[in-house]
Amino acid sequence: MANLASTYRNQGRWAEAESLDLQVMEIKKKVLGPEHPDTLTGINNLACTWKGQGRHDDALDLMRRCVQLNEQVLGPHHPHTMSSLCELDIWQKIDHSLRQHS
Repeated sequence: MANLASTYRNQGRWAEAESLDLQVMEIKKKVLGPEHPDTLTGINNLACTWKGQGRHDDALDLMRRCVQLNEQVLGPHHPHTMSSLCELDIWQKIDHSLRQHS
């Protein structure tokens, strides 16, 4: 399901990606727990889908939460944490730039 959601994301099929991302995230929360690294990957993926849908504020909030959980669970220097933090930093810079020009 997560791979199919990723394929949909890559194709710009945002509604389908979101539906699967939400299902994957809920299943992972139930089976693995809310702070399991695989659940955190699901959160990251949903944030990316929301960003692609133009839901910038929701995506930023969710990615901030994802970074926070990654830091707590995996540590600040783990590759997943650093990847999410880098993505968040880029999104925040773009968001700031857009707000300045509107």
